[in-house]
Amino acid sequence: MIKLHNKTFVPYINSLEIKKAVKKVAQEISTDFQNRTDKQPPLFIAILNGSFMFTSDLMKELSFNLEISFVKFSSYEGTSSTGNINQLIGFNHDIKNRDIVIVEDIIDTGNTLEKVLPILNDLNVKSIKIATLLLKPTVFNKKYSINYVGLEIPNTFVVGYGLDYDELGRNLKEIYKLKDTVMLNIVLFGPPGAGKGTQAARLVDRYNLYHLSTGDVFRYNIKNETELGKLAKGYIDNGQLVPDEVTIKMLESEVEKHPEAEGFIFDGFPRTEVQADALESFLSKRNTSVKLMLALDVNEDELVNRLLLRGKDSGRADDANEEVIRNRIKVYNDQTAVVADYYNKQNKFIKIDGVGSIDDITQRLFDAIDTFKS
Repeated sequence: MIKLHNKTFVPYINSLEIKKAVKKVAQEISTDFQNRTDKQPPLFIAILNGSFMFTSDLMKELSFNLEISFVKFSSYEGTSSTGNINQLIGFNHDIKNRDIVIVEDIIDTGNTLEKVLPILNDLNVKSIKIATLLLKPTVFNKKYSINYVGLEIPNTFVVGYGLDYDELGRNLKEIYKLKDTVMLNIVLFGPPGAGKGTQAARLVDRYNLYHLSTGDVFRYNIKNETELGKLAKGYIDNGQLVPDEVTIKMLESEVEKHPEAEGFIFDGFPRTEVQADALESFLSKRNTSVKLMLALDVNEDELVNRLLLRGKDSGRADDANEEVIRNRIKVYNDQTAVVADYYNKQNKFIKIDGVGSIDDITQRLFDAIDTFKS
């Protein structure tokens, strides 16, 4: 076993298996290219940083003429990814009428390549093929094909042989996977003004969870015009509720992006028993389930006072009108009653006193979770 940052990894794919996978990819590529009579050799585009080891070993197995370029994709604003590929860094080739082979270390959702392929096609390439050392077929559902695959693996988080966990582990000669742990999945509820966002951030830090806010997921998908985002926007623009199946698919997509998480905080979902069943069905496919529903309990007058005070700084119209605030609280109570009953029947529902200092409320949440885990 090895430890990188705060996580433990166990051996998964040894050097011999990696070598066989590299040779497999090399043989398949050679079959397609070594006897060609094209004037221009194929151009291999290796995606940094992760593919550097695989690319190096792959090139040693190819005996025909070829060219290679190492590139990175820029998709960042500040310190967070926007999900939009803006440019290819380090790419200065004229690739018109060229045969291209993209070399990746691992392909899971395939979202990055889905953005990249149109960029290359706009440069009038002759053909594009994709080679990857590792493929997660249970996650990958794009329309384009992966032509050369070394090994198929389940949706587990891996490091080594170029792959990293927060930049550590790339230099390992073999591939390791995250040590299996019992996932801690929490449904976190709280009325407007209960401080749910603040407390969710603290739970994330302590238990290495990933916070999934339904509102944030919807906004991201709509802003970035994903297929699910376009579908959801179509319903919203027509004044219709987004179907549960669309919402759950969005959440599934987000969960798949974070196989390293030790659990998830579901915020704003489920709202109905049907949604709760759908969430359980989705999680069961990954051999996990919702462990707890934690509900922050704050009396209505306290919530109204908090939101009116917040409204002075936030500028939000719905935080400045007491009648609107009380209606929002009523809607919340009406919605959560059904879901609370759903989890209460499974002995998973815990009500947390949400009045007091932020630290006191945090400690109550910690105590509830730690008691459950022990």
